[in-house]
Amino acid sequence: MARTQGSHSDITGPRIQAAALRLFAQYGYAAVSMRQIAGEVGVQAGALYNYIPDKQSLLFRLMKTHMDELLAAWAGQDRSGDPLRRLEAFTRFHIGYHLQRPDEVFIAYMELRNLDPENFSAIEGLRRAYENELEAILQDGVAQGQFDVPDPRIATLGVIAMLTGVNTWYRPEGRLSGEQVADAYWQMVCKTVGAQSRD
Repeated sequence: MARTQGSHSDITGPRIQAAALRLFAQYGYAAVSMRQIAGEVGVQAGALYNYIPDKQSLLFRLMKTHMDELLAAWAGQDRSGDPLRRLEAFTRFHIGYHLQRPDEVFIAYMELRNLDPENFSAIEGLRRAYENELEAILQDGVAQGQFDVPDPRIATLGVIAMLTGVNTWYRPEGRLSGEQVADAYWQMVCKTVGAQSRD
């Protein structure tokens, strides 16, 4: 199908991704059709294929964009200092970043099962790269006697699961601000790794 006159890929492409993000988060990937996505954007269903090969590619693009942006944002943080300071930076970064992106986080964790094997492997590689950042902090903390962690890899997975879980209950209109939530989780992370936080 010919592209609609006056449409532009740099406008319509992001609109398609934004619509898919909302619909996948609300109804689940399996329940959403390309026709629904097209209706949300305001184009004919066939026009979507000018911008995306299929629904699987769209899901993969959403997940990859999320992970690429997460890794880039973390790389831009101040990661200096001893392991305890770096662990606090990671904790507060993770909470703050994810609370601002509930739909992206939901899809990134709940829709992994719907990726085909090749796409799954690519996303898992990006997730592992992010996990490795925390694991390196924990390993350094153990080596310097700041943390009591028998298995840094298991602790890494546990801490990330705990931090990401904030998205299942946090609401901006609730009694706690994002900063207060980060404070509370930082205390829990310290206890998890056997460290004493600095006030």
